[in-house]
Parts: sequence; structure tokens; C-alpha cells
Amino acid sequence: MTFAWYGHLRYKNAPLFYVIVISWLIAFLEYCFQVPANRLGHGHFSAAQLKTIQEVITLAIFCVFSIYYLKESIKWNVVVGFLLMAGAVFFVFKKW
Repeated sequence: MTFAWYGHLRYKNAPLFYVIVISWLIAFLEYCFQVPANRLGHGHFSAAQLKTIQEVITLAIFCVFSIYYLKESIKWNVVVGFLLMAGAVFFVFKKW
């Protein structure tokens, strides 16, 4: 989804209609993998845990994507924010 949602930022002169269609095609391909993965994982993980896993993977991919594809640096405040979100993983997966 990172590429579908943010990949077009390098092509700001491209017509919006084309960007939307291409983004939906990319997102569709990812959904073809994500939906079965959620079905398979739901027996082992709760829905909240599956969503948490998805968000952590998305943040990790977004960091790499932002640096190498968009050529943007990750500043300290973004790192702190992401670390706080990673801390939330502890509470979601902790057996209370």
C-alpha cells in the first residue's frame, strides 16, 4: 500500500485520473495477498494483533521507501513517534 498511496508523489505532473487508477491496481494486488494472510493468521492471532503486525510492517517499509524512493530523510521526531507506536505493540501482544 505504501507504493500505491505514496509512489505517485514523484510524478506530480501525471494526470490525477491515471494516478488513481494505477494506485488502485497496485492496491488490488496487495489485497490479493493481505486478505488470505489475514484469514490464515486469524486462528493464531486476534484481529487487533493482525492489524498491529500490519502497521509495524507498513511503518518499516515506509521508512525505507521514504529514504530510498522519495529521497526524504527521517527526522528524529518521526523516529520517536514510530518508537512510541512500536511500544504500543507491547501492550497489544502482552498476555494480561
